[in-house]
Amino acid sequence: MHALSADSRPSPPRSALPPGAPEIGVLLREWRAARRWSQLDLALDAGVSARHLSCVETGKAQPSRDLVIKLADALELPLRERNALLVAAGFAPKYPESTLATPELAQIRRAIEFILAQQEPYPAFVLNRHWDVLMANAAAARVNGFVLGGRPMKHANMIRQFFDPQDLRPAVANWDEVAGTLIRHLHNAVAAAPGDAAARALLAEALAYPDVPAHWRRRQFDAAPSPLLTTILHRDGHELRFFSTITTFGTPRDVTLDELHVECCFPVDEATAALCRRLAAEAIG
Repeated sequence: MHALSADSRPSPPRSALPPGAPEIGVLLREWRAARRWSQLDLALDAGVSARHLSCVETGKAQPSRDLVIKLADALELPLRERNALLVAAGFAPKYPESTLATPELAQIRRAIEFILAQQEPYPAFVLNRHWDVLMANAAAARVNGFVLGGRPMKHANMIRQFFDPQDLRPAVANWDEVAGTLIRHLHNAVAAAPGDAAARALLAEALAYPDVPAHWRRRQFDAAPSPLLTTILHRDGHELRFFSTITTFGTPRDVTLDELHVECCFPVDEATAALCRRLAAEAIG
């Protein structure tokens, strides 16, 4: 008897779909629509016949685990969505999802803490895919405290901070520019991940805040976000001008890492740098 090769081994047994879970055909159609691909486009990229892909989408055929992974690769899905596609096909998720506090991610957390510390005396934040602030350095707290007059932040989510008139929004001198860019990013995130209900809810919440322009409700296809956005914060005649860089983790093998990014703020001018240094010195004593 000959041993099975890695390519010819049978897929692991399928399990029943969780209640309310979408079928794989529904997910594939949603992702093709998001990518603006035809069945033939996806079939060619995944190395499968268009007929077989059509049968998978209509439920007439059950894909193997290897085929699901190939389709996810072709669609360039985030790790969370790859897991969802596998579950929809009746297979176990492939990628773990850990918190930064778990021992498995201890080295990553130390690296993030190092980045945050090195950014002093300028702000830096760790955000997830829904713009929740998971970690921040002391400079972020000092700058926010300064522009808010010592009042604490109302929200731990950056979208809500910038859109809620009771939070950071009044301190943003160029709010229309910054908020407009955030809305474009939110629209793009919703379009890129059609199954992300939390992103859709966050977009709807942001649009519901007072004095949000009506045209922001529509995704602007001809208005790409600026490659370099300056955020201007002000209080009592003082201005702090920052631009940001985004750090992500290459080839992550964990859902949490795949969705994290570190935003580091840098001063645009010497006046901003000097004020940040002053705030740091005052905090020391």
